[in-house]
Amino acid sequence: MVAVHFFENKTLLLSQLRQNVPATGEELKIKGKKAKVLLVTDVDDTNIHVQVAVEKIVKKNPVDEAKKKRR
Repeated sequence: MVAVHFFENKTLLLSQLRQNVPATGEELKIKGKKAKVLLVTDVDDTNIHVQVAVEKIVKKNPVDEAKKKRR
């Protein structure tokens, strides 16, 4: 078991105890968001730092009730 720390830029997103280490280019889901592994760095025998790029979620603007057509 190793402690895997997931970072986006310099922000810690998640720390997990895992039996397997993610590979570079692997697709993951972190906190419900899609992420892609960019870099895997071994700190020591029990700690691994993983740099990820999280996909941005685009939110649609809600339609105002006043702008809707009235029937």
